[in-house]
Amino acid sequence: MIGKDTRISGYMLESSLESGITSMGGNPYLLGVLPTPGIAYIAQSMRAHAGIVISASHNPYQDNGIKLFSGQGFKLSDEQEEAIEDLMLSNTLHTLAPPAKDMGHAFRVWDVHGRYIVFLKNTFPRDLSIEGMKIVLDTANGATYKVARETFWELGADLQIIHDEPNGININDNCGSQHTQDLRKRVVESGAAIGLAFDGDGDRLIAVDEKGQEITGDQILLICARILKEQGKLKNDLLVSTVMSNLGLRVACKKYGFKHHASQVGDRYVLEDMLKLGGVIGGEESGHMIFLDHHTTGDGILTALQLIAAMVRTGKPLSELAGWMDIYPQKLINVDVKSKPDISAVPQIMEVIDRIEKELGEEGRVLVRYSGTQNMCRVMVEGPSETVTETYCREIADIVKKSIG
Repeated sequence: MIGKDTRISGYMLESSLESGITSMGGNPYLLGVLPTPGIAYIAQSMRAHAGIVISASHNPYQDNGIKLFSGQGFKLSDEQEEAIEDLMLSNTLHTLAPPAKDMGHAFRVWDVHGRYIVFLKNTFPRDLSIEGMKIVLDTANGATYKVARETFWELGADLQIIHDEPNGININDNCGSQHTQDLRKRVVESGAAIGLAFDGDGDRLIAVDEKGQEITGDQILLICARILKEQGKLKNDLLVSTVMSNLGLRVACKKYGFKHHASQVGDRYVLEDMLKLGGVIGGEESGHMIFLDHHTTGDGILTALQLIAAMVRTGKPLSELAGWMDIYPQKLINVDVKSKPDISAVPQIMEVIDRIEKELGEEGRVLVRYSGTQNMCRVMVEGPSETVTETYCREIADIVKKSIG
Protein backbone atom coordinates (compact mmCIF):
# COMPACT_ATOMS: atom_id res chain seq x y z
CA MET A 1 0.00 0.00 0.00
CA ILE A 2 1.43 3.38 -1.01
CA GLY A 3 -0.06 6.65 0.22
CA LYS A 4 1.12 10.24 0.46
CA ASP A 5 0.41 13.69 1.82
CA THR A 6 -0.20 16.78 -0.33
CA ARG A 7 3.40 17.78 -1.18
CA ILE A 8 4.02 18.38 -4.86
CA SER A 9 7.02 16.04 -4.79
CA GLY A 10 4.76 13.20 -3.67
CA TYR A 11 3.76 12.47 -7.27
CA MET A 12 7.38 12.02 -8.30
CA LEU A 13 8.21 9.73 -5.39
CA GLU A 14 5.00 7.76 -5.81
CA SER A 15 5.87 7.05 -9.45
CA SER A 16 9.40 6.03 -8.49
CA LEU A 17 8.17 3.62 -5.83
CA GLU A 18 5.59 2.18 -8.19
CA SER A 19 8.27 1.55 -10.83
CA GLY A 20 10.74 0.06 -8.39
CA ILE A 21 8.25 -2.27 -6.72
CA THR A 22 6.75 -3.56 -9.97
CA SER A 23 10.23 -4.12 -11.41
CA MET A 24 10.95 -6.45 -8.48
CA GLY A 25 7.73 -8.42 -8.92
CA GLY A 26 5.64 -6.61 -6.32
CA ASN A 27 2.10 -5.32 -6.74
CA PRO A 28 1.76 -1.77 -5.35
CA TYR A 29 -1.69 -0.49 -4.43
CA LEU A 30 -1.91 3.30 -4.76
CA LEU A 31 -4.05 4.98 -2.12
CA GLY A 32 -3.47 8.63 -3.08
CA VAL A 33 -3.61 11.35 -0.42
CA LEU A 34 -4.37 9.83 2.97
CA PRO A 35 -3.15 10.51 6.52
CA THR A 36 -0.24 8.36 7.68
CA PRO A 37 -2.38 6.45 10.23
CA GLY A 38 -4.96 5.86 7.51
CA ILE A 39 -2.34 4.16 5.36
CA ALA A 40 -1.28 2.01 8.31
CA TYR A 41 -4.92 1.04 8.87
CA ILE A 42 -5.57 0.21 5.21
CA ALA A 43 -2.39 -1.89 5.04
CA GLN A 44 -3.60 -3.88 8.03
CA SER A 45 -7.25 -4.21 7.01
CA MET A 46 -6.44 -5.22 3.41
CA ARG A 47 -3.81 -7.69 4.64
CA ALA A 48 -0.99 -6.11 2.67
CA HIS A 49 2.62 -7.08 3.20
CA ALA A 50 3.56 -3.48 3.99
CA GLY A 51 2.44 0.13 3.99
CA ILE A 52 4.55 2.95 2.56
CA VAL A 53 3.93 6.60 3.42
CA ILE A 54 5.42 9.41 1.33
CA SER A 55 5.60 12.36 3.70
CA ALA A 56 7.85 14.65 5.72
CA SER A 57 5.24 15.07 8.47
CA HIS A 58 5.32 18.60 9.96
CA ASN A 59 8.26 19.78 7.81
CA PRO A 60 7.89 22.34 4.97
CA TYR A 61 6.88 21.28 1.46
CA GLN A 62 10.46 21.24 0.15
CA ASP A 63 11.18 18.20 2.34
CA ASN A 64 9.87 14.73 1.74
CA GLY A 65 10.59 11.23 2.94
CA ILE A 66 9.35 7.67 3.32
CA LYS A 67 7.86 5.89 6.34
CA LEU A 68 7.44 2.13 6.40
CA PHE A 69 4.78 0.07 8.16
CA SER A 70 4.45 -3.68 8.51
CA GLY A 71 1.40 -5.53 7.28
CA GLN A 72 0.14 -5.44 10.87
CA GLY A 73 0.11 -1.62 10.81
CA PHE A 74 3.14 -1.04 13.05
CA LYS A 75 6.14 1.10 12.15
CA LEU A 76 9.24 -0.94 11.35
CA SER A 77 11.92 -1.18 14.01
CA ASP A 78 15.30 0.50 13.67
CA GLU A 79 16.84 -2.92 12.99
CA GLN A 80 14.39 -3.68 10.18
CA GLU A 81 14.96 -0.31 8.53
CA GLU A 82 18.73 -0.72 8.78
CA ALA A 83 18.48 -4.17 7.16
CA ILE A 84 16.53 -2.65 4.25
CA GLU A 85 19.11 0.13 3.89
CA ASP A 86 21.96 -2.39 3.93
CA LEU A 87 20.27 -4.38 1.16
CA MET A 88 19.71 -1.26 -0.93
CA LEU A 89 23.36 -0.26 -0.59
CA SER A 90 24.68 -3.75 -1.32
CA ASN A 91 25.66 -5.16 -4.69
CA THR A 92 23.19 -8.02 -4.42
CA LEU A 93 19.86 -6.28 -4.96
CA HIS A 94 19.90 -6.99 -8.70
CA THR A 95 20.08 -10.73 -8.03
CA LEU A 96 16.57 -10.58 -6.56
CA ALA A 97 14.99 -9.12 -9.72
CA PRO A 98 12.48 -11.47 -11.39
CA PRO A 99 12.33 -12.33 -15.10
CA ALA A 100 10.29 -9.94 -17.24
CA LYS A 101 7.25 -12.22 -17.25
CA ASP A 102 7.02 -12.01 -13.45
CA MET A 103 7.02 -8.23 -13.10
CA GLY A 104 4.29 -6.81 -10.92
CA HIS A 105 1.14 -4.81 -11.60
CA ALA A 106 0.04 -1.53 -10.02
CA PHE A 107 -3.51 -0.96 -8.81
CA ARG A 108 -5.38 2.06 -7.50
CA VAL A 109 -7.71 1.68 -4.52
CA TRP A 110 -10.62 4.10 -4.77
CA ASP A 111 -12.58 3.60 -1.54
CA VAL A 112 -9.87 4.19 1.07
CA HIS A 113 -11.37 7.42 2.43
CA GLY A 114 -14.67 5.73 3.21
CA ARG A 115 -12.97 2.74 4.84
CA TYR A 116 -10.83 4.96 7.05
CA ILE A 117 -13.70 7.26 8.02
CA VAL A 118 -15.81 4.30 9.15
CA PHE A 119 -12.88 3.06 11.23
CA LEU A 120 -12.46 6.47 12.87
CA LYS A 121 -16.16 6.88 13.66
CA ASN A 122 -16.21 3.45 15.29
CA THR A 123 -13.63 4.63 17.84
CA PHE A 124 -16.08 7.24 19.16
CA PRO A 125 -18.38 5.86 21.89
CA ARG A 126 -21.86 5.16 20.54
CA ASP A 127 -23.49 6.34 23.77
CA LEU A 128 -22.10 9.86 23.24
CA SER A 129 -23.06 12.56 20.74
CA ILE A 130 -21.40 15.66 19.31
CA GLU A 131 -24.49 16.72 17.39
CA GLY A 132 -24.30 20.51 16.97
CA MET A 133 -20.98 20.93 18.79
CA LYS A 134 -19.04 23.85 17.33
CA ILE A 135 -15.63 22.62 16.20
CA VAL A 136 -12.92 24.38 14.18
CA LEU A 137 -10.47 22.25 12.19
CA ASP A 138 -7.05 23.29 10.88
CA THR A 139 -5.95 20.59 8.44
CA ALA A 140 -2.56 22.21 7.67
CA ASN A 141 -3.29 22.01 3.93
CA GLY A 142 -2.24 18.42 4.40
CA ALA A 143 -3.39 14.83 4.31
CA THR A 144 -6.38 15.28 6.66
CA TYR A 145 -8.08 17.93 4.55
CA LYS A 146 -10.78 15.55 3.28
CA VAL A 147 -11.19 12.81 5.85
CA ALA A 148 -11.24 15.08 8.91
CA ARG A 149 -14.08 17.13 7.42
CA GLU A 150 -16.11 14.05 6.52
CA THR A 151 -15.53 12.29 9.84
CA PHE A 152 -16.73 15.16 12.02
CA TRP A 153 -19.53 16.12 9.62
CA GLU A 154 -20.91 12.56 9.68
CA LEU A 155 -20.86 12.65 13.49
CA GLY A 156 -23.01 15.78 13.42
CA ALA A 157 -20.56 18.51 14.41
CA ASP A 158 -21.10 22.17 13.48
CA LEU A 159 -17.85 22.66 11.57
CA GLN A 160 -15.63 25.51 10.50
CA ILE A 161 -12.47 24.55 8.62
CA ILE A 162 -9.33 26.54 7.87
CA HIS A 163 -6.23 25.72 5.85
CA ASP A 164 -7.95 22.99 3.83
CA GLU A 165 -6.93 24.04 0.30
CA PRO A 166 -3.65 22.23 -0.48
CA ASN A 167 -1.79 23.28 -3.62
CA GLY A 168 1.36 21.20 -3.23
CA ILE A 169 3.48 23.93 -1.68
CA ASN A 170 1.43 25.26 1.25
CA ILE A 171 1.44 22.22 3.54
CA ASN A 172 2.30 23.25 7.14
CA ASP A 173 2.84 26.84 5.93
CA ASN A 174 2.02 28.93 9.02
CA CYS A 175 -0.77 26.52 9.86
CA GLY A 176 -1.43 23.19 11.49
CA SER A 177 -0.20 21.79 14.78
CA GLN A 178 2.97 23.91 14.91
CA HIS A 179 1.30 27.22 14.04
CA THR A 180 -2.02 27.56 15.87
CA GLN A 181 -2.42 31.34 15.77
CA ASP A 182 -5.16 31.29 13.10
CA LEU A 183 -6.98 28.46 14.84
CA ARG A 184 -6.91 30.18 18.22
CA LYS A 185 -8.36 33.33 16.70
CA ARG A 186 -11.12 31.50 14.83
CA VAL A 187 -12.16 29.48 17.88
CA VAL A 188 -12.68 32.63 19.95
CA GLU A 189 -14.43 34.52 17.13
CA SER A 190 -16.82 31.66 16.39
CA GLY A 191 -17.53 30.66 19.98
CA ALA A 192 -16.42 27.11 19.26
CA ALA A 193 -16.05 24.51 21.99
CA ILE A 194 -12.72 23.28 20.64
CA GLY A 195 -10.19 23.78 17.87
CA LEU A 196 -8.22 20.90 16.38
CA ALA A 197 -4.90 21.36 14.58
CA PHE A 198 -3.36 18.48 12.65
CA ASP A 199 0.08 18.31 11.08
CA GLY A 200 0.80 17.67 7.41
CA ASP A 201 0.50 13.90 7.49
CA GLY A 202 -2.18 13.71 10.17
CA ASP A 203 -0.44 11.67 12.84
CA ARG A 204 -0.40 14.38 15.50
CA LEU A 205 -2.89 16.73 17.17
CA ILE A 206 -2.68 19.97 19.10
CA ALA A 207 -5.96 21.30 20.50
CA VAL A 208 -7.25 24.77 21.38
CA ASP A 209 -9.79 25.29 24.16
CA GLU A 210 -12.87 27.52 24.06
CA LYS A 211 -10.81 30.45 25.37
CA GLY A 212 -8.30 30.21 22.53
CA GLN A 213 -5.58 28.66 24.67
CA GLU A 214 -3.35 25.96 23.19
CA ILE A 215 -3.61 22.54 24.84
CA THR A 216 -0.41 20.52 24.65
CA GLY A 217 0.05 16.87 23.86
CA ASP A 218 0.91 16.22 27.51
CA GLN A 219 -2.39 17.71 28.66
CA ILE A 220 -4.32 15.68 26.08
CA LEU A 221 -2.58 12.52 27.27
CA LEU A 222 -3.41 13.24 30.90
CA ILE A 223 -7.08 13.97 30.14
CA CYS A 224 -7.56 10.79 28.12
CA ALA A 225 -5.61 8.63 30.58
CA ARG A 226 -7.64 9.88 33.53
CA ILE A 227 -10.90 9.09 31.74
CA LEU A 228 -9.61 5.59 30.94
CA LYS A 229 -8.62 5.18 34.58
CA GLU A 230 -12.10 6.15 35.77
CA GLN A 231 -13.64 3.66 33.33
CA GLY A 232 -11.32 0.86 34.44
CA LYS A 233 -9.74 0.73 30.99
CA LEU A 234 -6.25 2.05 31.80
CA LYS A 235 -4.38 -1.22 31.48
CA ASN A 236 -1.71 -1.70 34.16
CA ASP A 237 -2.52 1.85 35.36
CA LEU A 238 0.20 3.06 32.99
CA LEU A 239 0.77 6.14 30.85
CA VAL A 240 3.82 6.24 28.56
CA SER A 241 5.29 9.51 27.29
CA THR A 242 8.83 10.65 26.46
CA VAL A 243 11.68 12.36 28.25
CA MET A 244 10.51 15.60 26.60
CA SER A 245 7.21 15.58 28.50
CA ASN A 246 6.60 18.33 31.00
CA LEU A 247 7.34 17.58 34.65
CA GLY A 248 3.74 18.46 35.37
CA LEU A 249 2.60 15.30 33.59
CA ARG A 250 4.52 13.07 35.98
CA VAL A 251 3.16 14.97 38.98
CA ALA A 252 -0.41 14.66 37.67
CA CYS A 253 -0.08 10.93 37.00
CA LYS A 254 0.92 10.39 40.62
CA LYS A 255 -1.92 12.61 41.83
CA TYR A 256 -4.56 10.64 39.93
CA GLY A 257 -3.23 7.22 40.84
CA PHE A 258 -1.46 5.84 37.81
CA LYS A 259 2.11 5.23 36.78
CA HIS A 260 4.21 7.21 34.31
CA HIS A 261 7.01 5.83 32.16
CA ALA A 262 9.33 8.02 30.04
CA SER A 263 10.63 6.55 26.78
CA GLN A 264 13.11 7.84 24.23
CA VAL A 265 11.84 10.63 21.98
CA GLY A 266 9.91 9.30 19.01
CA ASP A 267 6.51 7.65 18.72
CA ARG A 268 8.05 4.33 17.70
CA TYR A 269 9.91 4.21 21.03
CA VAL A 270 6.74 5.13 22.89
CA LEU A 271 5.02 2.23 21.15
CA GLU A 272 7.86 -0.19 21.91
CA ASP A 273 7.64 0.64 25.61
CA MET A 274 3.84 0.43 25.59
CA LEU A 275 4.02 -3.07 24.14
CA LYS A 276 6.81 -4.08 26.50
CA LEU A 277 5.11 -2.73 29.64
CA GLY A 278 1.52 -3.49 28.71
CA GLY A 279 0.21 0.06 28.29
CA VAL A 280 -2.71 1.15 26.12
CA ILE A 281 -2.09 4.90 25.93
CA GLY A 282 1.08 6.83 25.21
CA GLY A 283 2.37 9.76 23.26
CA GLU A 284 4.53 12.83 22.94
CA GLU A 285 4.24 16.44 24.03
CA SER A 286 4.34 17.36 20.32
CA GLY A 287 0.95 15.73 19.77
CA HIS A 288 1.64 12.14 18.71
CA MET A 289 -0.80 9.92 20.64
CA ILE A 290 -1.21 6.17 20.47
CA PHE A 291 -4.40 4.46 21.67
CA LEU A 292 -3.52 0.78 21.34
CA ASP A 293 -7.09 -0.33 22.00
CA HIS A 294 -7.98 1.39 18.72
CA HIS A 295 -4.90 1.66 16.49
CA THR A 296 -1.30 0.62 16.03
CA THR A 297 0.14 4.08 15.47
CA GLY A 298 -0.36 7.76 16.27
CA ASP A 299 -3.50 9.24 14.74
CA GLY A 300 -4.47 12.91 15.01
CA ILE A 301 -8.15 12.51 14.12
CA LEU A 302 -8.58 9.49 16.39
CA THR A 303 -6.95 11.41 19.23
CA ALA A 304 -9.30 14.34 18.63
CA LEU A 305 -12.28 12.00 18.90
CA GLN A 306 -11.06 10.60 22.23
CA LEU A 307 -10.47 14.11 23.59
CA ILE A 308 -13.93 15.28 22.54
CA ALA A 309 -15.41 12.12 24.07
CA ALA A 310 -13.81 13.15 27.37
CA MET A 311 -15.44 16.58 27.12
CA VAL A 312 -18.86 15.11 26.36
CA ARG A 313 -18.61 12.39 29.01
CA THR A 314 -17.63 14.82 31.78
CA GLY A 315 -19.78 17.71 30.59
CA LYS A 316 -16.84 20.02 31.21
CA PRO A 317 -15.21 22.56 28.86
CA LEU A 318 -11.74 21.76 27.58
CA SER A 319 -10.15 24.57 29.60
CA GLU A 320 -11.33 22.89 32.82
CA LEU A 321 -10.08 19.46 31.75
CA ALA A 322 -6.71 20.96 30.82
CA GLY A 323 -6.50 22.29 34.37
CA TRP A 324 -6.11 18.73 35.62
CA MET A 325 -2.40 19.19 34.92
CA ASP A 326 -0.15 22.05 36.03
CA ILE A 327 2.47 22.95 33.43
CA TYR A 328 5.95 23.67 34.72
CA PRO A 329 7.80 26.55 32.97
CA GLN A 330 9.71 25.09 30.04
CA LYS A 331 11.97 26.62 27.42
CA LEU A 332 13.01 24.92 24.19
CA ILE A 333 15.60 26.31 21.79
CA ASN A 334 16.49 24.63 18.49
CA VAL A 335 20.11 25.13 17.43
CA ASP A 336 21.27 24.42 13.87
CA VAL A 337 24.39 22.24 13.92
CA LYS A 338 26.96 21.18 11.35
CA SER A 339 27.59 17.77 12.92
CA LYS A 340 26.09 15.51 15.59
CA PRO A 341 28.84 14.28 17.90
CA ASP A 342 27.89 12.54 21.14
CA ILE A 343 27.00 15.43 23.46
CA SER A 344 28.66 13.67 26.39
CA ALA A 345 31.92 13.72 24.42
CA VAL A 346 31.96 17.52 24.06
CA PRO A 347 33.54 18.76 27.34
CA GLN A 348 32.64 22.44 27.02
CA ILE A 349 28.95 21.58 26.56
CA MET A 350 28.87 19.02 29.37
CA GLU A 351 30.54 21.44 31.77
CA VAL A 352 27.68 23.92 31.37
CA ILE A 353 24.98 21.22 31.51
CA ASP A 354 26.42 19.64 34.67
CA ARG A 355 26.61 22.99 36.45
CA ILE A 356 23.05 23.98 35.55
CA GLU A 357 21.66 20.58 36.56
CA LYS A 358 23.27 20.95 39.99
CA GLU A 359 21.86 24.46 40.39
CA LEU A 360 18.34 23.32 39.44
CA GLY A 361 18.40 20.27 41.70
CA GLU A 362 14.96 18.66 41.96
CA GLU A 363 13.18 21.84 40.85
CA GLY A 364 13.95 21.34 37.18
CA ARG A 365 15.79 19.39 34.54
CA VAL A 366 17.88 19.74 31.38
CA LEU A 367 17.53 17.73 28.18
CA VAL A 368 19.82 18.18 25.18
CA ARG A 369 19.24 15.94 22.16
CA TYR A 370 19.52 15.94 18.39
CA SER A 371 16.57 16.03 16.01
CA GLY A 372 16.03 12.73 14.27
CA THR A 373 15.14 14.38 10.95
CA GLN A 374 17.12 17.64 10.79
CA ASN A 375 20.63 18.95 11.47
CA MET A 376 19.45 20.46 14.70
CA CYS A 377 20.11 20.17 18.43
CA ARG A 378 17.16 20.67 20.76
CA VAL A 379 17.92 22.26 24.12
CA MET A 380 15.15 22.01 26.71
CA VAL A 381 15.17 23.32 30.27
CA GLU A 382 12.40 23.12 32.88
CA GLY A 383 12.56 25.04 36.11
CA PRO A 384 10.73 26.93 38.86
CA SER A 385 10.16 30.10 36.80
CA GLU A 386 10.17 31.34 33.21
CA THR A 387 13.13 33.62 33.96
CA VAL A 388 15.25 30.74 35.23
CA THR A 389 14.39 28.41 32.35
CA GLU A 390 14.99 31.14 29.75
CA THR A 391 18.38 32.07 31.21
CA TYR A 392 19.66 28.52 31.54
CA CYS A 393 18.32 27.38 28.17
CA ARG A 394 19.98 30.26 26.33
CA GLU A 395 23.25 29.62 28.12
CA ILE A 396 23.29 25.99 26.98
CA ALA A 397 22.10 26.86 23.46
CA ASP A 398 24.90 29.41 23.13
CA ILE A 399 27.61 26.91 24.05
CA VAL A 400 26.08 24.31 21.71
CA LYS A 401 26.12 26.82 18.85
CA LYS A 402 29.68 27.86 19.65
CA SER A 403 30.89 24.26 19.87
CA ILE A 404 29.15 22.46 16.99
CA GLY A 405 26.97 25.03 15.24
